[in-house]
Amino acid sequence: MTNAPLPTSLELLGWSDFFADQIKPAEEGLVPRRVASVHRARIEAIGVAGPVELELSANANTADFAVGDWVLADPSSDMFVRRFDRKTVFQRRPEVGRGQQLVAANVDTLLIVTSCNADFNTDRLERYLVMANQAGSNPVVVLTKADTADDVGLFQTQAEALQRDLPVIALNGRSTDVSLLLRRWCGAGQTIALVGSSGVGKSTLVNTLTGPAYGSEQKTGSIREHDAQGRHTTTARSLHAIPGGGWVIDTPGIRTLYVSDVTDGIDTLYADIVELAPLCRFRDCTHVHEPGCAVQASVKSGTLAADRVERWRSLVFENRDRTPTISGPRGNKIVRKQKY
Repeated sequence: MTNAPLPTSLELLGWSDFFADQIKPAEEGLVPRRVASVHRARIEAIGVAGPVELELSANANTADFAVGDWVLADPSSDMFVRRFDRKTVFQRRPEVGRGQQLVAANVDTLLIVTSCNADFNTDRLERYLVMANQAGSNPVVVLTKADTADDVGLFQTQAEALQRDLPVIALNGRSTDVSLLLRRWCGAGQTIALVGSSGVGKSTLVNTLTGPAYGSEQKTGSIREHDAQGRHTTTARSLHAIPGGGWVIDTPGIRTLYVSDVTDGIDTLYADIVELAPLCRFRDCTHVHEPGCAVQASVKSGTLAADRVERWRSLVFENRDRTPTISGPRGNKIVRKQKY
């Protein structure tokens, strides 16, 4: 948890009317806290008065909390009372298990970090964009190690083509101009979260944004030169203060990112295809072989790339096949995940 100077108001912690409107009259004696780190058996939070460790009931499960959550606590004992509804939530479905794994909550901007080397992968970036869209956070692609690339513009062009109006920032994570390049998303009370593979420079960015005086330096690790794969150096999610009033959540690298329960996120990423679909002759057009298909017509005219349609189709199928469905008689419903 950060050792930064205390915020002078809840608003500087990211508090807004969205959360204030959820407080009930009977809860006016309770105090809001923001979750700063989640561990296996404890939760650390921060409020206007400073950092605290939340007291949890015996049956509480820390897996139900995400860094960035807002909660209500008893001011005399710091006992957790309840969690506020989330404004945004970034979560992922692991390969094994039915539930969603919480990554971060109430994030205004999700920085999707990749590097200008062999780590750059458009398919993986699209998966992160889908998750960001579904979470309700604004996505920004950050290209690190720009100082080592022969043609940074090539990486930028490929990233910008992934989603309409997608901001793409290229930088050197250790440079003093990082805060200047990212200040648009790091203002007072704003929360950013960093996601991406191990070794792409997320922790380096956190260290540069927070500064050495804030006592929250994250470990960094090197990458293998032959495949640009990194080692996990961040092992837990945590909230850190940025000079100027913003907050940043660092997250461990994600090796594999599956899509599930993210139909809206896919539609946002592929808005160009979604907008063409109503122009097709058939309402249930698969955009593969049907006559009068507006999507295939755009591919033939060169206004839409054929490989983009294939990537869209692949994500739609994976999302369909990995999203659990409800089956069974009423009152005895069974959650079932389709085979992929």
